[in-house]
This record gives sequence, C-alpha cells and structure tokens, in this order.
Amino acid sequence: MKVLDLRCGGGHAFEGWFASEDDYAAQRKRGLLDCPVCGDIEVLRLPSAPRLNLSGARTPGSPAAEPAPAPASASTSDAAPTGHAAAVRFVEAVADLLKNAQDVGPRFAEEARRIHHGESDVRAIRGQATAKEREALADEGIEVFTLPGDPASKTPLQ
Repeated sequence: MKVLDLRCGGGHAFEGWFASEDDYAAQRKRGLLDCPVCGDIEVLRLPSAPRLNLSGARTPGSPAAEPAPAPASASTSDAAPTGHAAAVRFVEAVADLLKNAQDVGPRFAEEARRIHHGESDVRAIRGQATAKEREALADEGIEVFTLPGDPASKTPLQ
C-alpha cells in the first residue's frame, strides 16, 4: 500500500492511499482523483519522505524516547485542537453530518438545485455527484463540498 501526499489546484493538501505507483497513475489518468475538500480534479503528487517505524529501536532514557513537554503558555481549553484531537473532532462532525443529512443518492445535483430555487424544502442532503455536476452547481452559486471517503459505506468511520 502506498500513501501519497497530494494537493489540489486550490491548495488543499491531503493523503491518497493506492495499491501501487501504477494504481495512482492509472487513477489520475482516468480522472478518478479529486480533492476531498473542494472537488477539484487537478490533483498533483507532492514530494514525501517514507515513514519508518523506529519506535522499538530507541533506547530507554534517550532524548528521542522522552515526550516533549507542552509549552507553558498553551492552554488546552482555548487552543485549537491539534493532531489526534482534531482528527477525532473531524470524524465526529462527519458522522453527525451523515446521520442528520438525507441521502438522495445520485439525484444530489438535481435535489440541490430544487432546494436552491425554493422548489423543495430546505434541509441537509448528501449524495453522489460527478466533478462536472459539482462544477455546474458552483457556477450556479450553489455551494457544495465533497466529503472524504465513501459515505455510502456501512462500516464505521476510521
């Protein structure tokens, strides 16, 4: 499994998981990659260093094995969440959104237009839309965003 650092034309950085380098190239060539934040299909690979798991290679008491102390000025109550806490809050927010939004499936673009033009009740919806459909909605002034992952999946968010 290859984990690649990617960036869209809008500047959003994200990770992509691929079976191989060839899998990444094939998906990019077929236009299957898009930004999970804005849906931009101009996705470029960023240079990245491999991650080596050396946690067991450190000797006890070495500086690398000791966690760095938290800065004295940082307050956990008013500081923005970082690292794991931010990831947990993001996953909770996505789960809440999925739970409270009506799944309209492949009719997403059509239903978003109906809501925008007052032809349907205002409510939170989710579904599938192609990159072209998302672009057309944006051109019409209808704001949408792409969730990372597969919302249709019945498995819990990881």
